[in-house]
Amino acid sequence: MKPSPEEIARANAIEEAKRINLPAGEPVPAFLQKAQALIPALVERRLTVRSLVEALPRPDLPLRFAMRALADGAELPQREWREGDVFIVDFGEHLAGYLSFRVSPTGSVADSPIRLRLTFGEVPTDVAEPLYPYHGWVSAAWLPDEVITIDDLPSECRLPRRHAFRYVKVEVLAASRRFGVRFEQMSAHAVTSAATVPPSLPDSYPEWIRRVDEVSQHTLRDCLQTCFEDGPRRDRRLWVGDLRLQALANYATFGANDVVKRCLYLFAGLPRSDGLVNGCVYERPVPTYADTTTLDYAALYCVTLQEYVAATGDVECGRDLWPVARRQIDCLLARLDDTLMFHDSGETWCFIDWAFGLDKSAATHAVIVFALRRMVTLAAALGVSGEIAYYQPLIEKMCAAAREQLFDAGRGVYTSGPAHQVSCATQAWMVLAGIPENAAVAQAALRYALSDPAAIRPITPYVYHYLAEAMLACGMQADALQLVRSYWGAMLDAGADTFWEAFDPLDPLTSPYGDIHANSYCHAWSCSPTWLFRDCGLGAPGDNKLETA
Repeated sequence: MKPSPEEIARANAIEEAKRINLPAGEPVPAFLQKAQALIPALVERRLTVRSLVEALPRPDLPLRFAMRALADGAELPQREWREGDVFIVDFGEHLAGYLSFRVSPTGSVADSPIRLRLTFGEVPTDVAEPLYPYHGWVSAAWLPDEVITIDDLPSECRLPRRHAFRYVKVEVLAASRRFGVRFEQMSAHAVTSAATVPPSLPDSYPEWIRRVDEVSQHTLRDCLQTCFEDGPRRDRRLWVGDLRLQALANYATFGANDVVKRCLYLFAGLPRSDGLVNGCVYERPVPTYADTTTLDYAALYCVTLQEYVAATGDVECGRDLWPVARRQIDCLLARLDDTLMFHDSGETWCFIDWAFGLDKSAATHAVIVFALRRMVTLAAALGVSGEIAYYQPLIEKMCAAAREQLFDAGRGVYTSGPAHQVSCATQAWMVLAGIPENAAVAQAALRYALSDPAAIRPITPYVYHYLAEAMLACGMQADALQLVRSYWGAMLDAGADTFWEAFDPLDPLTSPYGDIHANSYCHAWSCSPTWLFRDCGLGAPGDNKLETA
């Protein structure tokens, strides 16, 4: 049964109450200086209004509304609007940026200010239905609307706050009855630090793969600002989990490798007092400790560093940050029990996924093993393997402990927690960590979880990515391609022109925050299919049966 907003908020509050938040550590000026020296320039692109549209109720569609064009955007300056009028403009594509316009009085001199409500929509639902009353547990200040008062007409306005949007709903809340208003030169100013346009996949790829690839890149483009933001609408900050997937997609597309490096230094420069990196970092107004430590993300910091060094050959950066990566492993290993198993006590957050009721112990154990393996690889690249000679026998013991304590031989699946919960996330991470004894065991575990109606299924593209990556790791190429087609393809079918933060094909209106208006519809962790296609060879023509699906 789908949890209510109240149940989601209550569960989140219980989790937060268990956490023991240690204070910030001392910032590392040398790392922060290197990060700030790598701030990229933003490229601005101006878009004009493509059309005036209206939202039509469509209960048969995943987001319940469809847009119908009413007039070409060139007609907007010719129309007059008065108090109580509402209109919606469509810029034709998703962007992260700023809105500007000139507003002039019509019919008479303006004898009062005008007051406008501007609602920015990534998807039709944002502008088709009221944002209030709001039922989410994250702050309503994230909702994408603004009320502005313009005193002197005519006036040229450029909103100072950056928004993520395709649509803008304009409501004339208040104005004198003596005059109307006309909106001229309405423009969106899209910004990104993505300075290149990657070539499209060859025409030999099926159209749906080319389209998923393109939308993945647009998602990454709009999240690629002065750091890799998780979402340009919300949270507009840097998270380790998102960064790993953004960095992989970036290596295959935009090549903004210095931004990856900047992000690695930002995390390293703002540690917790015990040396763990934050799960996220606040970049503005100055880089700031975020007080949100996430154990699985601390492990993935090591993985992201290893992949950065492998992609760029920047051994100097790898050596600079090697002690930071080692400290993550030390902190994580200290949380293992006497049998070398990790158990989620709740004292420090383990994310894994937003799926309600998910037990995270087994998956986090596997993430730690995954990170240990990558640290062995990184040490070899840096010439410091002797420092961590004990990692390899430790990996073997952690794998053996997981097989002994977590594997349900009767069902051929790995379980988590005292209730022996089965989840897709647990199987994905077990496979990626190399814990199953062979590919057949790995494949069977994944297939069992995906077919078991009682298994906890993911609600984010983040875990769907790791399912696809796990499938590729154990030889399930056709299954991985089908997963991408059925999941990211379903978002395309629902009208996505960037990929979303949360999506459950069986319940498209799901929200981990208790209200879909808090969801981000351009989110970093959903951009990874472009990496799967371009770097992993998924869907390459002639490789599998779904190439023309």
